[in-house]
Amino acid sequence: MALIVTAMSFALRGEAMGFWTEEFNLSNESVGWVTGTAFWGFTLAMIFGGPLCDILGLKTISLIAFFGHVASILLTVFAWDFWSLYLGTLLFGIANGSVEAACNPLIATLYPKDKTTKLNNFHVWFPGGIVIGSLLAFFLGKVGFGWRYQFAVMLIPSAIYGWYFLRMSFPKTERVEAGISTAAMFKSCLNPLFILMVLCMLMTAATELATTNWLPIIFSSTDISGILVVAYIFGLMAVGRQFAGAFVHRLSPIGMLIASAVFSGIGLYLMSHSTGMIIFASATVFAIGVCFFWPTMLGYVSERFPSTGALGLAIMGGAGMLSVSFVLPTIGKFYDNGIASNLPEGQTVETLSAAEPGSQLAEVWAQVQNAAGLSALEAVAILPVALLIIFTLLRVLDPKSKLGDSLEK
Repeated sequence: MALIVTAMSFALRGEAMGFWTEEFNLSNESVGWVTGTAFWGFTLAMIFGGPLCDILGLKTISLIAFFGHVASILLTVFAWDFWSLYLGTLLFGIANGSVEAACNPLIATLYPKDKTTKLNNFHVWFPGGIVIGSLLAFFLGKVGFGWRYQFAVMLIPSAIYGWYFLRMSFPKTERVEAGISTAAMFKSCLNPLFILMVLCMLMTAATELATTNWLPIIFSSTDISGILVVAYIFGLMAVGRQFAGAFVHRLSPIGMLIASAVFSGIGLYLMSHSTGMIIFASATVFAIGVCFFWPTMLGYVSERFPSTGALGLAIMGGAGMLSVSFVLPTIGKFYDNGIASNLPEGQTVETLSAAEPGSQLAEVWAQVQNAAGLSALEAVAILPVALLIIFTLLRVLDPKSKLGDSLEK
């Protein structure tokens, strides 16, 4: 339930971005900075919350997430300008990061012999929550309930998981139970291979989350609903993560990451050249690619470097979200630049955007936006290409990665 709230916030925010540009008179880049705040807020919570899991306990961090979610929902619902949106989104990021900071080491503690599979199973409910949030936004929007009402709905699952967490007892983290010292944990996080995986997490997270956050706006000028494309992608991801165990045992974690890089790169390229219903076919390839990225990166690190404990998982998750916080406005800037470069001679953004719906100028404006959005998607495709090279070299040069060995030495 906690992860569903986290995921719903991503979906609803993605749908609301277009309304924020109009209601608060913001540029696409400014909206990218607002949205990106959720990601570096997530990083903030992960970096500080990870080590605190061992000190304060998993339950305390979980309750911080609950109170943070309630506060962020209320502030966003009653937002009145850029800065109120910014602060509300920042609180969302801190609450979301606290969920991951507590729950990832909790899963690793409960299932020490099957971490990658169980982390994939747990993270079913990130794409699952995205689907719930996307469909909620689509149908509530159709009946006239705007983005503020949609955000308010998240108070219901928040109350449910808060009530559950208050009543439950939590175990100590795996590292504490194993008697591994704090000094040993920090030393493990300085391993060059661990640092390389952190760098890879920057790219895997951006490929998955930065792209999908922009899809509703990028496809808003087409006949296809961008929010339904997002729901479709994350629906496929939820199914894939549920059956991750079969892939883990056949390919090993590093093999899964190689396959993910291949499919996500091809999928991004195809989406950037697709129109109409073909977009869903391209989105299928992309979904297969990004499906296993996040939980498999966490599972690989937890199995390969168990001494990194909650801190290692927090660094990985925090790095991923921090990356997205910078890539989101970068995509927004690509989008703005693409619009500028695709403007017909003698036309301006102000003239075209104010055109009467159904007019020839409105049609030209839709074509300009569509071309700009697709070119921004194509630019992101460089990330999985770089990941493919790194993961392939890792499989060849590190026998333990190839075999899925959990030993550090």
